[in-house]
This record gives sequence, structure tokens and C-alpha cells, in this order.
Amino acid sequence: MKIKDHFLSQEIFEIIETDTKGVFKTSPIPSNISKYYESEDYISHHQDSGSLKEKLYKFLQSFNLQYKKNILLDRISKGSKVLDYGCGAGEFVKFIENDFETFGFEPDADARKAAQNKISKAAILDNIHSIEDKSLDAITLWHVFEHIENQDEMLEIFNRKLKDKGLLIIAVPNPTSYDAKHYKEYWAAYDVPRHIYHFSKKGMENLIAKKPNWKMRKIKPLILDSYYISMLSEKYKKSTLFWLNATIFGTISNVKALFSNEFSSLIYIIEKK
Repeated sequence: MKIKDHFLSQEIFEIIETDTKGVFKTSPIPSNISKYYESEDYISHHQDSGSLKEKLYKFLQSFNLQYKKNILLDRISKGSKVLDYGCGAGEFVKFIENDFETFGFEPDADARKAAQNKISKAAILDNIHSIEDKSLDAITLWHVFEHIENQDEMLEIFNRKLKDKGLLIIAVPNPTSYDAKHYKEYWAAYDVPRHIYHFSKKGMENLIAKKPNWKMRKIKPLILDSYYISMLSEKYKKSTLFWLNATIFGTISNVKALFSNEFSSLIYIIEKK
């Protein structure tokens, strides 16, 4: 499948299947990928513009933050050590820092500074190697894993940092969801080349099954993602009724997913063996 970078460069990339069935990779990967993040509209790092899109994002985000925190609270006790890897501007770190001993890792200097300005208790890091091995109860990656090229290496590092039975929680878009199939090359969650990898539900299950130190424990939906992704997809299609269409197709995607479990984004709760 050939996909345009609708967000920034307008360049064309290809999505090809990897050796792991159901896991796909963007090709080619630019040698200087950081320039593809250099936009004031890149909402993960710039959340204070006051735009209508951002206000909608923050409205949905408030529900998602509580939902994500509840996933942790259901599985680990308050005061446990949690690392939010790729914490961006620090919204989740800020939201959970009073419940857990919280760390955030962010490689981008601007985003890291934004996160540091928000938090009061958590530590924002630019290097996770300073974290003691076998010290963390959970590591979260909220729409981050798809950006990481050296995934095998990072999975080994995460495994070392987690305690026995510690949790790795990964949320990624699902290219076999209804909204992905509906929007095809306009589906905003392909987000090439920033999204290096693309995981179907079966693909992520296959990836984890190949790793001897991990066990898939549960898969949960991120229900609101279908609406935001559909809205962006409609804008890429230059639809004049993007709000209405996004609501319709986001809802259809969620209703169909109630039977197929193919939600627009999925959360994988993985345990260290």
C-alpha cells in the first residue's frame, strides 16, 4: 500500500509486511526522521495553541487519561513505580504522578521541557538507563511503540527494567479496524513516516508470542480514538462535512468492533515472564 504523508511533507511511502505476519513497516525510513516532526501542529508536543482541533483533542484526552490510569490501578497498587516512555508533553505523567512514583522519558528537548513545566512530583528523563534494573512495576507506551525502529532492542531494555511479573502496556493504532479499511490511504493513523511500524491485532499477538520473556495478558480498546482519527482522515480527504462524517464512521467502527474486537486503537497489556 502506498501512503502519502498528508500531515507534513506530502511525500509518498510504502507499507510492507515484515517477517512477522500482521506487522508492517514504512519504507523507506528517512535518515533524518526528526525533520518530519518539525511542525507546530504536531499535537503530541504542542498543546497550548487554543485551536479547535486541539480543544477537541484535549476534551477526548481527559476521558482517555482516566481510562488509562484505571488500567494501571486495576493491576498495580498505588505508590508503584511507573515509567511513561515517550511521554511527550507530559499529560499522562502529570495525571498519574499523585498515585504512583512516576517517571517520564522523552527524547525531544522541547516536549521534555513542556513536560517538566507541568509536573510537580514526577521525574522527566532524557535517558532511561539511569533507571535501576528490575525496579519498575509498569512501563506504558501510549501511541509510541509504532515510532520506535529498534523495537527488539527496546523490548529487551524494558524487560530488564521491569520487576518480575511487571507490566508493559502498549497502545497502537489498528490498521485492520473498520475506519482504517474505510479511509484506506487517507487513514490518519498510518501517519507515515513518523509511524515506522503498523500492527494489526494478530500482528502484535504474533510479535509477543515470538518473545520468550513476554506474555500477552489482555487486549483492551481505546474507543474514542476512532472519532479523532476519523476526523483527521476526513480533513485529509478535504471533506466539507468532516465533523459529521467523522462522527458517523467513528461510531460505525466502534459498533463493528464490539463484535470483531478490531477497534481503531488497541491497548496490549503484556507481562514480563
